[in-house]
Parts: sequence; structure tokens; C-alpha cells
Amino acid sequence: MATSKVLGYLESRKNLTGGALGLVGLVLTFIQVAGPYWPAVVAGLYGAGALIAPPERPALPAFPGPSAQLDAVRADFAKLRCYLADVDLPGTSADWLAEITELLTALLEPGWVAEALAQDPDGVHTVSRAVRQDIPEAVDAYVRTRWWTRMTAGTDSPERHLDRQLALLREEAEHLVSSLRDRAARRQESHTRYLEDRGR
Repeated sequence: MATSKVLGYLESRKNLTGGALGLVGLVLTFIQVAGPYWPAVVAGLYGAGALIAPPERPALPAFPGPSAQLDAVRADFAKLRCYLADVDLPGTSADWLAEITELLTALLEPGWVAEALAQDPDGVHTVSRAVRQDIPEAVDAYVRTRWWTRMTAGTDSPERHLDRQLALLREEAEHLVSSLRDRAARRQESHTRYLEDRGR
């Protein structure tokens, strides 16, 4: 611990700046400017350099980039699909879910679409939340509620809630796809305007 602190100080800006000014003091000594007080001059210049050096900046934590985040979401999406394959859903809900998983598969497929998604932090968050929270919660809540509904007839249909939840999730996924498509279209239009302006 003490050794690492000493090594850290030796590589610090304070020590390097102080050392540089200390060398200036030695040069002054050799050209006989410092006189008999050269040790005080060298030490003083070193101390001044150590004081004026900018403080050390702690290194930023290494968070995973968007592409690494998408890799983790892909792995979780594979787990989710295995889970959904074992769940028996009513026809309409199964259709909604199939459309959602198709959209998510297209977004997460490695390639230029996933690269475009990776440049949109909100989009990555939306996909991650759908895969890790929204879809599993909607399906699991349906499975649990359906069991209780069998014991208490006349209550609100769990199928209706599931259909509504999946419809909202599908709408959210479609909105994300539209947003990414619009961004690509704006990029294309911007390049067209650039080329037109360059030709004038």
C-alpha cells in the first residue's frame, strides 16, 4: 500500500512539475547564479513546482459502451425467448407477443440496425427494459392471475389486461423503430443538402 502510494507520487504531476523546476535550479547552480544557497534554490523551485501543478484527476470508471450493453441484452433476450416458449398464452396475446419479439429480434440482430440502435441510449434503454422487465412481468402476472381467477369467477379477465399490456409494448417498439428510421432519413436528407450546397 505504502509502496504504491510512493510510486503513484513519483508519477504524479506534482512530482514531475517540481522535478522540472528543480532541474532549472540545478542549471542556475551550474551557471553560478544560485551561489552558495543552491540547495535552497533547488528545493524552493521543486516546492513551487509541486504547488502550482494541477491536481491529479481520478480516472473515470470504465462503464460498458452501448455495443457491450446490447450484447448483454441479446443474451437476456435469448433467455426470455426460452421462457416464453414454455408459456401457454391465448391466441390474441400470442399474436401480439410474436410481433413484439419479431421487432426486438430485428433490432438486436448484429449489423447496421443494431449499430444504429447502439447510438441511441434511450432506445437501448427501451429495448433493455422491454426484455428484462416489461415482457416477463406482463406474462408472469398473467400466469399468476389466471390461476387465481379460476377460483374466483366474475373477476376482471387477466387476458384483457395481458392483451392491453402487449399492445402498449408493441406500440412502444414500433415507435422506436420509426424513430430510428426517421433518424436515418434525416441523415440522408442532410447529406443531399450538403451535396447540393457544395455544388453551388
